[in-house]
Amino acid sequence: MFVTNPIGILGEKEASKMLEKKGFRIVERNWRMGHLEIDLIAENRKVIVFAEVKARTGTFGNKMPEEYVDETKKRRMVAAANAYVKYRKIEKEIRFDIIGLIVNPATNDITYRCHLENAFVPRMRTISAASFSGITGWLHRTHIIGKK
Repeated sequence: MFVTNPIGILGEKEASKMLEKKGFRIVERNWRMGHLEIDLIAENRKVIVFAEVKARTGTFGNKMPEEYVDETKKRRMVAAANAYVKYRKIEKEIRFDIIGLIVNPATNDITYRCHLENAFVPRMRTISAASFSGITGWLHRTHIIGKK
């Protein structure tokens, strides 16, 4: 999401730190192409991570922040990642992460952190302009991801 509120800004800063502690370098923040957007894009030597950050001030309806990433958001993340990979000619393994945070609004302390690495595998699509072609995996350059 395009971050305009202080909780979201704080959440994305904390998520960046979490990824950096795991050896990743942040290459993009709030990367946009048209209506598509990725909160954080990070990489190391082998992997590029597309991360969705959900920062909240509490649990609403007993749902943790990371549980608010629904199938529609996942599809939009994949579409944005496809565009980014194609545009930047990425040759690395791809991973989709979700980072959930709860922030105490009075103190701005992070009271809950959850980093779901490889949170989901995209539906079977290719990165080219062609849509689903009946292939049993998601093609990235020369290898299939998520073959079932």
